[in-house]
Amino acid sequence: MRIVLVGPPGAGKGTQAAYLAKNLSIPHISTGDLFRANISQGTDLGKQAKAYMDAGDLVPDEVTIGMAEDRLDQPDAVGGFLLDGFPRNDFQAQALDAYLAAHGIALDGVLDLEVPEGEVVKRIAGRRVCRNDSAHVFHVENKQPKVPGVCDVCGGELYQRSDDAEDKVRNRLDVYHRETEPIIDYYKQQNLVVTISALGTVAEVTERAMEALRRDDAA
Repeated sequence: MRIVLVGPPGAGKGTQAAYLAKNLSIPHISTGDLFRANISQGTDLGKQAKAYMDAGDLVPDEVTIGMAEDRLDQPDAVGGFLLDGFPRNDFQAQALDAYLAAHGIALDGVLDLEVPEGEVVKRIAGRRVCRNDSAHVFHVENKQPKVPGVCDVCGGELYQRSDDAEDKVRNRLDVYHRETEPIIDYYKQQNLVVTISALGTVAEVTERAMEALRRDDAA
């Protein structure tokens, strides 16, 4: 299957992408991984992206599109893929369509993870991360540490990342609504969008997503 995963910040796209890709036996291709791989490998596109990022500028669509197309050309993506974070606007969506058409293939579906805005703010603003290891993540409501402010794993200090502050979260949501949400309407015109609720446990959302994709594939 060839799938695009969309949803606002805090919808759990990264987590769901990993589970869905495993269940569907297709590679999970995220924008973050593309940037990290190209920069660490010193590719031409990676050097261009790093120059913009070091200057505090947004990476142009053309650079992101180039990275995505290079990744889709890899052998493991020939039989299918799950795109997470790409496309992020109409221009990138149109570029993806042109790439797929040139290769004689098409998307099977666009999975839209739906979460109320208040829940997004609560999820992200409530996160607390260990200063010693950012992989150790807790939450003021849903995953409280045994000792307030102390990581259960290593005893490090838990803190709120600056970009997890409520005002920053709401700004990220504004950017999502302005830039990325329009691609949902773009893909609805192609009858590709399947919308599911991203509320509940990870397993519940994954099963919901798999069932929606099965129904959509059968249709």
